[in-house]
Amino acid sequence: MQRTIFDSDHLLFRESVQHFMETEILPHTDEWEQAGLVDKAMFRRAGSAGLLGMAIPTEHGGGGVDDFRYNAVIAEVFTGGGAAASGMCITLHNDICIPYFLSYTTDEQKDRWLPGLANGDLMTALAMTEPGTGSDLAGIATTARLEDDAYIVNGSKTFITNGINADLVIIVARTSDDPHGGLTLLVVEDCMEGFERGRNLEKMGLHAQDTAELFFNDVEVPVSNRLGEEGMGFFQLVGNLPQERLSIAVGAVAGAEAAFEITLAYAKERRAFGRPIGSFQHNRFQLAEAKTEVDIGRVFVDRLIEEHIRGDLTIEQAAEAKWWTTEMLQRVVDMGVQMHGGYGYMIEYPIARAYLDARVQTIYGGTTEIMKEIIGRGLGV
Repeated sequence: MQRTIFDSDHLLFRESVQHFMETEILPHTDEWEQAGLVDKAMFRRAGSAGLLGMAIPTEHGGGGVDDFRYNAVIAEVFTGGGAAASGMCITLHNDICIPYFLSYTTDEQKDRWLPGLANGDLMTALAMTEPGTGSDLAGIATTARLEDDAYIVNGSKTFITNGINADLVIIVARTSDDPHGGLTLLVVEDCMEGFERGRNLEKMGLHAQDTAELFFNDVEVPVSNRLGEEGMGFFQLVGNLPQERLSIAVGAVAGAEAAFEITLAYAKERRAFGRPIGSFQHNRFQLAEAKTEVDIGRVFVDRLIEEHIRGDLTIEQAAEAKWWTTEMLQRVVDMGVQMHGGYGYMIEYPIARAYLDARVQTIYGGTTEIMKEIIGRGLGV
């Protein structure tokens, strides 16, 4: 299907991203899967290659182009090329963390942090989830008590992407008892005393992407590391969640496209009872259904990318895209595993890895159930 959202600059950028993936990521994928995290040197090289901070102003070392289509290109190339887990440190940094530094920092903070965010010296993470709190931000228990010119932070976070490798961690902390107005965003630096990283958690999939437990024991975070005003954290998070969920949807469609192509090629090659397995009506119908769903997802997400560029993407639209595309991805990869037969269960086959990596996508960034709740409330019911 012909896509119309990209121009010649995006196509050239796609070639650059493809080259970076083939030379800097794919040769090391198995090594990083075993290690449970990527080599940070790769992230630094991504900065040198212009893959970080495209929206950061040029005076701070960035690309100076606030165009989410460049973010989408990276997500599509990595996910479609088998580098979703290894490249997640880049997509999370660009799509989820950097917007907070662009929107809520002072001039002094911009001078201090943005150059490192653009050149790769500073990898970022966003720490919201806690052992007892997932989608319900009002339940956050990590506290930040203001004393003179610093916040004293105590608490813990879990399931934090980039948690082991990150140099800067944006944390959501409670500064008052107000369920929503009592949350504040603070930037914790890896050198701060009392900040400890726990386990690099073992996951079902996405093995090359580090996911950590984080602990804060009387960590002194200077007021100069606060993002925006005290008590505005909930509203800042809500404002940035649409892009995060659109980013997940972009990756989900790219992942579904890749899984479909892998399965289609296998269905044409693998023979049973004297003919390709794809020629059996049941399999042909399944492939037809998957192709249709992938194309529907692609058109919808491309349209929402255009909406986002214009500043018109709504919370409800992003929720629609997030839940539907990730659930569609589940259906496509499951079909792919089934059509591969026993080989689909072998981890050496790309479809097996795709199956494991895809499972979490209906959970992180807000579960399917939470997305439907958001959409329902938007309908006034």
